[in-house]
Amino acid sequence: MRINAEDERSYLQNVFDKLGFRKEDGALIADTLVDADLRGISSHGIQRLYWYRSMINDGIIVPQNHAKVLKELPGAVLVDANQNMGHLAASLAMDKVIEKAKQIGVGIGVVRNSNHFGIAGYYVRKALAAGLSGIALTNTRPLVVPTNATEAFLGSNAFAFGFPASPHPFIFDGATSVVAGGKIQLADKKGIELPGDWVVDKNRQVVKDPKEAESILTTAAFEEEQKGGLLTLGGSEVNSNYKGMGNSLVVEILTGILAQGSISADTNTGKHDFSQFVFAFDPAFFGDVETLKANATSMLDRIRHLNHVPGKTIWAPGDREYKNLAENQKHGVDIDAKTIEQMQEIAADLQIEMPAEV
Repeated sequence: MRINAEDERSYLQNVFDKLGFRKEDGALIADTLVDADLRGISSHGIQRLYWYRSMINDGIIVPQNHAKVLKELPGAVLVDANQNMGHLAASLAMDKVIEKAKQIGVGIGVVRNSNHFGIAGYYVRKALAAGLSGIALTNTRPLVVPTNATEAFLGSNAFAFGFPASPHPFIFDGATSVVAGGKIQLADKKGIELPGDWVVDKNRQVVKDPKEAESILTTAAFEEEQKGGLLTLGGSEVNSNYKGMGNSLVVEILTGILAQGSISADTNTGKHDFSQFVFAFDPAFFGDVETLKANATSMLDRIRHLNHVPGKTIWAPGDREYKNLAENQKHGVDIDAKTIEQMQEIAADLQIEMPAEV
């Protein structure tokens, strides 16, 4: 089912209002989810709403709490999410970091006591809109089995980076696992067999059934008996998956360790808290911005036009997302049937109107 993006936004704002968020906070969270759906990143769009509501009902997310700055220097800031949504604290931290980068050329921000923050690329685009380059990282619940392990320890640990280019910025936004956990949720909702070697069971055997895979990730996240989880980038050891493990550990250090919060492995016991890291710098310090932008564009265009497999396209990071953005703004965002059912349930419970099909 396709719905108009602005109808989706209104629906989400109404939901967040009913759940106790301030209007401006609900609008920001809604914007991140609509942005994800418009760009075709459905794993981090409105399909996350049911999960968010469950965490609010369980007291893991507290909408009435507000993010606050704990300490600040000319080039750094530490933000406490105060057990509210990660979107709010990460946005505050990136806004602060942008101010600092505008003043002294660089800014670093760390967020503690946080929750899921949506797509990492959202915060990178905030830096790009300010004429800067940006990075955003987060740890997550334990979903990923390190090299040769049979139980989850690492998070899927998203990493996003953006740099000015044409016709759109260069934006890399991806998990340090072979896929994001939300991709498994979507496959389970749609009943689609997993197309790659994404998830392994307690014997480190590849799982293709999406329902079994989602069960493995759910139990991994809540430290139940069943073991297994997502593979790191690279998949198997023979394909150098220890490099994906290394990337994930870098994110763990810059988030959970630096924030003095939980590493991913410990977010399922005791205090549930994620951490984020945001960074921005002014490329103008290093040279003429238009020249840097043109050089980045030239490199990306050369890659796009390399000799390639017939019938295939070479995509630079961000290309698909901007293509999806243009199409979905015109035709509406595509929502899977299971998520529509969940939206209808929430609408009935909260007595709000469902978006119409387009």
